[in-house]
Amino acid sequence: MAYEFERKQRIAVLGGGPGGYEAALAGAQLGADVTLVERSGVGGSAVITDVVPSKSLIATAEATNALAEAADLGVQFFSRGETGKPVRPEIAVNLAAVNKRLMGLARQQSEDMRAELVRAGVRIVTGEGRLDGSSAIIVSTSKDSGTDFDRVEADTIVVAVGARPRVLASAVPDGERILTWTQLYDLQTVPSHLIVVGSGVTGAEFASAYTALGSKVTLISSRDQVLPGEDADAARVIENVFKRNGMQVLSKSRAESVVRTDDGVVATLTDGRTIEGSHCLMAVGSVPNTAGIGLEEAGVQVTNSGNIRVNRVARTSIPNIYAAGDCSDSLPLASVASMQGRTAVFHAMGDAVNPIELRNVSSNIFTQPEIATVGWSQKQIEEGIAQGDIYKLPLKSNPRAKMLGIRDGFVKLFARTGSGTVIGGVIVAPRASELIFPLALAVEQRLTVDQVARAFTVYPSLSGSITDAARAMHIVL
Repeated sequence: MAYEFERKQRIAVLGGGPGGYEAALAGAQLGADVTLVERSGVGGSAVITDVVPSKSLIATAEATNALAEAADLGVQFFSRGETGKPVRPEIAVNLAAVNKRLMGLARQQSEDMRAELVRAGVRIVTGEGRLDGSSAIIVSTSKDSGTDFDRVEADTIVVAVGARPRVLASAVPDGERILTWTQLYDLQTVPSHLIVVGSGVTGAEFASAYTALGSKVTLISSRDQVLPGEDADAARVIENVFKRNGMQVLSKSRAESVVRTDDGVVATLTDGRTIEGSHCLMAVGSVPNTAGIGLEEAGVQVTNSGNIRVNRVARTSIPNIYAAGDCSDSLPLASVASMQGRTAVFHAMGDAVNPIELRNVSSNIFTQPEIATVGWSQKQIEEGIAQGDIYKLPLKSNPRAKMLGIRDGFVKLFARTGSGTVIGGVIVAPRASELIFPLALAVEQRLTVDQVARAFTVYPSLSGSITDAARAMHIVL
C-alpha cells in the first residue's frame, strides 16, 4: 500500500536578529522545515554590536554611579596611606576590560541563541542572502576556493535584515576618533572629552553612560531639549540630571561637520561655533539594510526611507513574504521585532494570531534615571487624539526612594475620562524598565485605575508609587 506524506512547510528567514531568531524558532516548534540565513552571527547586530553590548556598558556606568553616590547614604571608602592615615581612593574605569567583558557577553548570547536554534532543528546558513523572486533566497558564501552559492527554496520568507548606523558625508566615521555606536567597543581608554552628535535615544543613552564613566561630554541637540520625541516632563528631568552631572548640552544646535585632528576631533556647528574633543560619537539615526537584497524584484513595497511596509501581522505587499524588526516600518525595538517574527510565522502557518497593537508596546530609554513609557502619550491627550485624565506623582515622595537616595523621577498615569481605564503611563526612575510592566499589563488588559489600586504592592517599594497614583485617580461609580 502506498502512502502519501504531506510535505513540511518550508520557511526561509533572512537575518538572525531578534525578529529572525524568533521567526525561525517559532517555525521549528510548529513543525516547519526552517532555514536561517545570517551573515555575522545569530542575534544579528542587536546582540553582537548594539543592544546587548550597549546595555552591558550602561550597567557598568550605573555601577560607577552607585559607587560615586554611596557617600550620600553614609558609605565612605578609604585606603591606608604610608603614614597610616586614611586616603580616599579614586574611582577608575578600565574601559578595555569593560569592553572585553561586554563583547564576550554578546558573543556568548549569540552562541546560546545559535545552540537553541540547532536544538530546535533549524538549518543555519552563514553568508550574504538576497531574495530570488518570492519563493527563494540566494546565499553567497565566501570560501578559500572562491564564492559558493546556495539556493534556499521557501513557501514563506521572513526578512529580518535589521539596520545600520546612518553616516553623514561631512562626518565620516574612522573607527578611532569619529565613531558610530557599533565602534565604541574598540576603545581602550575612557575618552577625555566625548562629543555626542544627536540627542535621540542612542545619543542620550551613551552621553549618560560616558558621563558616569568619567568622560567630559558635550551633547549637540538640534531641538529645544534632549529626547525630543519623548514625554516632555521626562525629557526635562533627564536634561536637568545631565547638566547637574556636568554634561554640556548645546540645544538648538546642529553639527555642520566633524573632522579629525592630530590628537582629537573638531565639530563645527552651522552657526560657526566649534567644539574640540578627543572623540566624537555620531548618533544621527539608522538606515535599513534593505538595498540590493532583491525586494523590488520580488514586488515588495518599501517606504522612501527604504523600510519595508508591513501590516499588523508583519506581512508585506507579497502574501508569502513577511518582514520583522528595524528593516520594517514598525517601531525599531527588539521586543517588537521578536513579536513580529513570531506573529509572521504563526500567521503563515495558520496558527492563532493576535495582530500587533503598537499602542500597547512598552519601551525604555536606558539613561540614568531610565524613562519607560506605554500606551497613549500626554501630548496625544492634550491634542485631543485620546480622551484621558492625567496624574503625576513625584518619586521623591515614595518611602523606598527616600531610603535609596533617589531625587529625580516620577510616575505618571493616563486614564480614560469617565471609565478610568488605564490608557498609558510614563515612569522616570532607576530600573523604570522593570517598573513599567504593571502599567503595560493594565493597558493590554484594559484594567481601570481602581483595579490597579486594589493590587497589593510591597511596602516600601518603588512600585508602590504606581498604586498610589492609581488610588489618587479613584473613579467614583
